[in-house]
Amino acid sequence: MPPKTSTPKKKGVDFEQSLSTLESLVNRMEQGDMTLEESLHAFETGIALTRECQTRLAAAEQQVSKLIEQQGTIHLEPFNTDEGDA
Repeated sequence: MPPKTSTPKKKGVDFEQSLSTLESLVNRMEQGDMTLEESLHAFETGIALTRECQTRLAAAEQQVSKLIEQQGTIHLEPFNTDEGDA
């Protein structure tokens, strides 16, 4: 079955689901019990999911930049990923 290709504008699959699918795919590939054909198909699917996730992240970053725009200038603020991990 060929990989399902979807555009980032499609509403069917959200970012978290795409990321979860990608993680599952990587785990299966790391087990090493896939045939060459299965591995190639999984790799192709993984690349498509990675690109989709990157596109969605870029769109989210643009949206955040627009939201913090003040008085005609953009104030970029770093996103602190360590927050809440302490």
